[in-house]
Amino acid sequence: MIALASDHGGFHYKERCKTLLDELGLAWKDFGTTSDESVDYPDFAHAAAEAIQRGECDRGIFICGTGIGISLAANRHKGIRAAACQILEAARMSRLHNDANVLALGERLVDWPLAEKMIRLWLETPFEGGRHERRIGKIEIEE
Repeated sequence: MIALASDHGGFHYKERCKTLLDELGLAWKDFGTTSDESVDYPDFAHAAAEAIQRGECDRGIFICGTGIGISLAANRHKGIRAAACQILEAARMSRLHNDANVLALGERLVDWPLAEKMIRLWLETPFEGGRHERRIGKIEIEE
């Protein structure tokens, strides 16, 4: 199950993601927002990230105007590795080396054809494991 989240700046791409995921035969859950009316991205990032933490969703695609704010909010959650990507290679490497479980996109920065390619690539790229597991284990800091 893929968690979908956006603010007003990413609403239209989130809606397009639903269609794409349906075409790919992948289940999704929409954590909002429900329109392009102004809202606060952390509200939706937190709800979707918590669903991933609980195991209700496997991964997420979070979208705001730049992908930055929504990824920052998501990354506050233990076990969430959100990568804000603007090019194909970043999307691929976020999975291959970083085992990113959230792809963050910016609707204002990336045109839809590229965003769709990044989503497809991100979904099909496995985590390489090996030496990268040790590095991922060093990301979180106990407080």
